[in-house]
Amino acid sequence: MTTRVRAGALAAAALLAAGAIAGCDSSTDTAGDDGKNAAGPSASRTTPGRAAPGGPGEPVLPATLTGQKLEWKQCAAPVKAQGSSAQKPGKQWQCARLKAPLDYKKPTGETIAIALIRSKATDRSRRIGSLLFNFGGPGGSGVAGLPGSADEFKTLHSRYDLVSFDPRGVAESSEVTCRGDKEIEAGHRLDFTPDTPAEEQAYLDDSKAFGAGCAKKSGRVLPHVGTANAARDMDLMRQVLGDKKLNYLGFSYGTELGGTYAHLFPKNVGRLVLDAVVDPAADYAAHSRGQALGFQRALENYFKSRGISAKDGTARVVGLLGRLDRKPLPTTEGRTLTESLALTGIVFPLYSEDRWEYLTKGLNEAENGDGTRLLLMAEAYNSRDESGHYSTQDHSQRAISCADTKGRVTAAEVRSRHLAEFTKVSPVFGPYLAWDLAGWCADWPVPGESDTPEVAAAGAAPILVVGTTGDPATPYEGAKRMADELGAGVGVLLTNKGEGHGAYGNGACATGTVDAYLLDGRIPANGKTCS
Repeated sequence: MTTRVRAGALAAAALLAAGAIAGCDSSTDTAGDDGKNAAGPSASRTTPGRAAPGGPGEPVLPATLTGQKLEWKQCAAPVKAQGSSAQKPGKQWQCARLKAPLDYKKPTGETIAIALIRSKATDRSRRIGSLLFNFGGPGGSGVAGLPGSADEFKTLHSRYDLVSFDPRGVAESSEVTCRGDKEIEAGHRLDFTPDTPAEEQAYLDDSKAFGAGCAKKSGRVLPHVGTANAARDMDLMRQVLGDKKLNYLGFSYGTELGGTYAHLFPKNVGRLVLDAVVDPAADYAAHSRGQALGFQRALENYFKSRGISAKDGTARVVGLLGRLDRKPLPTTEGRTLTESLALTGIVFPLYSEDRWEYLTKGLNEAENGDGTRLLLMAEAYNSRDESGHYSTQDHSQRAISCADTKGRVTAAEVRSRHLAEFTKVSPVFGPYLAWDLAGWCADWPVPGESDTPEVAAAGAAPILVVGTTGDPATPYEGAKRMADELGAGVGVLLTNKGEGHGAYGNGACATGTVDAYLLDGRIPANGKTCS
């Protein structure tokens, strides 16, 4: 488990709806073909073969890429890398492959294929253009995720073609693969908060082996899967889809991707919305510390909603985890619930207030000697299916994260600098997230790009930044900093008072404000609050 898998509220809801938890209770087309029907400021066309200008230093792509015609066809069945909950899209969905440079420093060199999916706007006479989605991760499949959550976007679908993609290094877009199911299973059963030298060494050895496996199996793409290259892919999509400006709705990690796009291509920003915002000012360690704060805050809010004090509730969970560290619990699945898996099972329902009832049942059952429900929630979060197969989202996620960040932390630094501080922030999640610093990128075979992402976007159109006050995975403070760093007149902050990871679809005010912006270009007052 890793709480860096910010799968997004919609993706998490899709997993839950697939029954992972409830089970405990018992036509060829071409790009740009609709230009004659387009309406609104985002509908004008880029001349095929000409790259619209990006920021300083961005490469000019050849006409063979910017002028390519996509072959839209009925989508095939999902691949295993997209997860066990992925279903074959219905007939209204079409899939295609976009050619993009493997290395943008060599724009005329080797290419890779980026998998796309779309469903055309339902009101063709009022079509605005394409609306691109990223649901988070990093490492989440948009090809699998968009059809399953499309009902959330019916209003937007009327005037937009809904479009998403598997980012480079993910699923059908040259997926990063690092190890097999047996190795993944063994890794999830390690002690993520090691108490002895032997546990610590096993944890660090597994991390090193993971990186070595990625280099062996995916070394060709590993240096090129960072967020900046995914943003460049998005601008190529914009051109090939025929949109003068990029209209975009990004959740969780998708906000970092959207902010990076705005920085690289400020003149090409159309209507961008960033919901459940990753803090662009947080470095490697600060990001993990922020997540410890966010999940602790959500857990305390959960206990308060049940009439339990934050202090007593926290002590209850810490006690349960301590007992599991000494002796895992049996389950009806024939597998035991370890301390690490229990922590994952607790994290999973905290993503959405609607799922808190499952946390209540899971904790009560575990305290009475049955770890089944928490185990199933952990395995849903870890993308394990009933046959024991895991998706490779975790592989892609680590590859993208470690390609982005320069942060490399040793075990000695965890013990001396971070463990006590993180534990003070969150007695439940702090120890894991502190040790995660040493287990994540420390021995990664590819160097990281920067300490923090660059999102300053002077000259861009206004960008709507949405933060939820009780968000566990991307604390609200990050939304405020994103709005500030985008720049004056660009970042527009919308505050959603509530719980859960993401505001869109979780309240009429926030959802209506986003819809009004994307459909009609109505920008709310900076600092607007939805209660």
